[in-house]
Amino acid sequence: MVSIIISTYNKPEWLRKTLLGFAHQSFNDFELIIADDGSNDRTKECIDQLRPMFRNPVQHLWQEDAGFRKCLILNKAIISSSSDYLIFTDGDCIPRNDFVAAHLKLRRKSRFLSGGYHKLPMPLSEKIDGRDIELGDCFRLSWLKSHGLATSIRNLKISPSPFSPALLDRFSTARASWNGHNASGWKSDFLAANGFDNRMEYGGLDREFGERLENAGITGMRIRYRAICLHLDHSREYAKPEKLAFNNQIRQHTKASKSVRTQYGISEIAPESITVKST
Repeated sequence: MVSIIISTYNKPEWLRKTLLGFAHQSFNDFELIIADDGSNDRTKECIDQLRPMFRNPVQHLWQEDAGFRKCLILNKAIISSSSDYLIFTDGDCIPRNDFVAAHLKLRRKSRFLSGGYHKLPMPLSEKIDGRDIELGDCFRLSWLKSHGLATSIRNLKISPSPFSPALLDRFSTARASWNGHNASGWKSDFLAANGFDNRMEYGGLDREFGERLENAGITGMRIRYRAICLHLDHSREYAKPEKLAFNNQIRQHTKASKSVRTQYGISEIAPESITVKST
């Protein structure tokens, strides 16, 4: 079994589409952990409605809304996970039906997997419904273009190509960084790094985590063309210049000191402080 950690905050319509994507995976022996950074009851209602679609129990971890604290809820999810291998994504990303299988097939010791996403415009994000996800129509380029997707080199991720996905990953110029919307690795490596840095808000928190893994010899491997998810559009009102600057200082320190472990991570969290909304 594998643990899948999905971060979310007050986007139940998008989370529903994400969960439907996981409900139709070719490999379904996984536990879902919803890492909820303070959503209202609409998110719980969404999760409870879809819970019967999954083979294994779904954990809904919740913390009080006290600003952007994604790192803290992700660390709580790591603590709560029962598998030795963890896949991370966001509640605004719909996984293709082979998403989990791809991560499991490609996992390697001393590596983390670095996936990407295909970003959709808002009208198309709203258009996709449960039937489109179940049938896989929303992952067909012809369907997406017929509903307004513009022509782009990025469409190679979801279009037929004379080149194999593995070859495209090999020659991609994208850095194999830790990307929280589509990444995976070994729980033991995450515990050794003490998880995410709880001080960090939006902007660079995933990259800093991956940089500590790399400092410890856990290198990234690109799977951008092999583990596919669609990113639903949304605003980012939580992006604040002063927080971005603070996060950048932490990243620069991580790089300069070649740090492999944060002092402000999982070790700060008491197990009894973890709130489980429902399982």
